[in-house]
Amino acid sequence: MNDKVSFGYETVDAADKAERVGAVFSSVAKKYDVMNDAMSVGMHRLWKDKFVRRVKPRVGEQILDMAGGTGDIAFRMAREGAAVTVSDINQDMLDVGIERAMERGFDELVWSRQNAEELSFPDRFFDAYTIAFGIRNVTHIDKALAEAHRVLKHGGRFFCLEFSTTEWPGFKEVYDLYSHKLVPRIGEAIAGDAESYRYLIESIRRFPPMPEFEGMIRKAGFARTRVEPILGGLVAIHSGWKI
Repeated sequence: MNDKVSFGYETVDAADKAERVGAVFSSVAKKYDVMNDAMSVGMHRLWKDKFVRRVKPRVGEQILDMAGGTGDIAFRMAREGAAVTVSDINQDMLDVGIERAMERGFDELVWSRQNAEELSFPDRFFDAYTIAFGIRNVTHIDKALAEAHRVLKHGGRFFCLEFSTTEWPGFKEVYDLYSHKLVPRIGEAIAGDAESYRYLIESIRRFPPMPEFEGMIRKAGFARTRVEPILGGLVAIHSGWKI
């Protein structure tokens, strides 16, 4: 029997999801950061700043930024002196990130095309693993978490920034209306692609609730797990330690 997974509100063969997600991000790569500003009214910048403050990158640390695409998280961590490897399964996203890094003078970053479920890095190599707004697009989240645990050193830390479901009464209904009705229209207007942004919103709805995802992180072997909701859980910072 074929392994079935979600692709937005669709159920598809697991073997097909990576290709379909890849097509989405290839389509939106050039406008990805502009769209992030438009969809979040610029708040994604504040969320990413807070995320990196929680990671606390240090001089000389080796950090893997998975699904790092356009470099937003990596640039912030590199400013703190960390040695950052930016990985993404999508070369178009990496190409945008490399171009942005050249423009900003981040010559020391390492760029590597990787599948989060099958990393080519050795065991116990990184001091920290970060993934921002990317893990919900992975076909098998449990495999990606297991790989994150494998490549971290003992004492290494895992941090994930991801959309979730806000628990604030009233705000949830407003956000649902905005995301389902307006975001695809914004995607059409700015990026000429409503369908890709419809998928991105649907993928948020299919992502596990905060407690369930925290349980998956613990099952992968991480200890001292924590969830920090933002805007009532619209966004959440998940963390854990390899002990």
